[in-house]
Amino acid sequence: MDGNNQRPLMYVATHATDDPTLASVPFLLATGAGSADLDCCIALLGEAAVLAKPGMIDAVQGVGFPPLRELLDKVRDFEIPVYV
Repeated sequence: MDGNNQRPLMYVATHATDDPTLASVPFLLATGAGSADLDCCIALLGEAAVLAKPGMIDAVQGVGFPPLRELLDKVRDFEIPVYV
């Protein structure tokens, strides 16, 4: 955190293959925050926790969004933590 007392953002994911579009939203928002140099993280709760299983993230692409794999790669590039 920088000196302006800005609090970090936490994006909470609660969907996975049950709703690929909603599953993509936290990752998209986090990449936006990362590009704006804002401190953030992603928490995978409930159904979204299955995205941590090998191969699951490759099966998710929301309507109008890039594949979740691409969004995750950007999240990693920005070194945004993802908690399960």
